[in-house]
Amino acid sequence: MTDLANRVGGAPISWGVCEAPGWGHELPADRVLSEMAGLGLRATELGPTGYLGKTPADVRAVLERNGLRLIGGFLPVPMHVCTEEDLREAAAAMDTLAAAGSEVVVLAARSSDGSYDHKVRLTDDEWTVLFATLRTLQRMATERGLRPSLHPHVGTAIENRDAVLRLLGGSDVPICLDTGHLLIGGMEPVELIELAAARITHVHLKDVDLGIAAGVRDGTRSYLAGVRAGLYTPLGAGNVDVRAIISALETAGYRGWYVLEQDCALDGAPGAGYGPIADVRRSLAFLAEVAQ
Repeated sequence: MTDLANRVGGAPISWGVCEAPGWGHELPADRVLSEMAGLGLRATELGPTGYLGKTPADVRAVLERNGLRLIGGFLPVPMHVCTEEDLREAAAAMDTLAAAGSEVVVLAARSSDGSYDHKVRLTDDEWTVLFATLRTLQRMATERGLRPSLHPHVGTAIENRDAVLRLLGGSDVPICLDTGHLLIGGMEPVELIELAAARITHVHLKDVDLGIAAGVRDGTRSYLAGVRAGLYTPLGAGNVDVRAIISALETAGYRGWYVLEQDCALDGAPGAGYGPIADVRRSLAFLAEVAQ
């Protein structure tokens, strides 16, 4: 795994920047990207649409100013109740990603209201709509030179193990393996690697406090409340066997990006050099050990 360090990227969510409504304080893009670069990261995901700039030129400018390249972007779409307006918004987001130099679009089957704080359970008819929408989104991404990837995610229609298995059986969409969201949803990440290694085209690395995750899984604690309580930890400090997952992926031939994502939510701006940057630094130190 000697090239592992060259395939590790960052994401604004590790600095508390999230598209979900009412999430928390949003740090300026230049601060987040400069702190990424200061840690040695050379690539990032986009964050919420518009966060790095309103136009592709704006996005390129802020990336170049901080010495970073763009890996991809997270794009939640309500696939089971998708409208023409939803598709137009998805197309605009993909246009920005493609024009700004992105490689991948990370799709999620968003809830109707965009929050992650309730369970999304689909009828058979809604599953039919979801698969049709997903095919359309895959085609849209491919036409723009982007690699589509579906992200199982807490609070979306593809959250638990049964939904992941139904997705695998009902579509050919490539998968974004998120080590935290899968585990919270009740599926071991290594099981997904065993079932569908060839379909894993993107990876989000998280570590999880399973004690807090249990409350998120059974609905006694909202997702945002779980995040604020410390649901996600620096890599190596939680209950996810990140080392074994990376080893399994590399053995299976995975050579894509590993994006660090430790979701957090901020009440305000921490002082310079403090806040989320400390946890990302710990995660990078852990990955340096894994690479050895």
